[in-house]
Amino acid sequence: MFISSAHAQGFGDLFGGAGGSAAQFLPLIMIFGVFYFLLIRPQQQKQKETRLMIAAVKRGDKIVTGGGILGVVQRVPMVQDAKGNQVPSQEIEVEIAKDIKVTVLRDTITSVIKPVAANDTAPAKGKAG
Repeated sequence: MFISSAHAQGFGDLFGGAGGSAAQFLPLIMIFGVFYFLLIRPQQQKQKETRLMIAAVKRGDKIVTGGGILGVVQRVPMVQDAKGNQVPSQEIEVEIAKDIKVTVLRDTITSVIKPVAANDTAPAKGKAG
C-alpha cells in the first residue's frame, strides 16, 4: 500500500521539480569555484611568473637547469624572427665551471637565482674568535 504511492511519484517531484535539479548542481559548482581560486589560478600565475623570469634572463644571471646544473649566463645570442626583428635566441651559453661553457636551451631553465644580501653584522674589531 505505501510502496505503490512511492512509485507513483516522479523523480522531479521528489526534489521539487525543475528547481531541484539546479540545486543539486550548486554544490558541484561551488566546489569547482573553490578549486579554481585555491589551486588552478595560483598555479597559472606562478607559471606566468616563471615564463617572464626565464624570458628576461641576461648575461651574468645565475641559473638552475632542469637537470640541476648551476651556472652563470655568459651569452644570450640574438637571432631574427620571421618578421626580421632581433629577438633573444632559445640557446644560451652558460659557464658551469671555470672555462667550461655549455649551451643550454632556454626551456630547460627552471629558475634564476637572485643574490640575497647577508644579514650578518660586521665582525668586531680586535677580537679573535
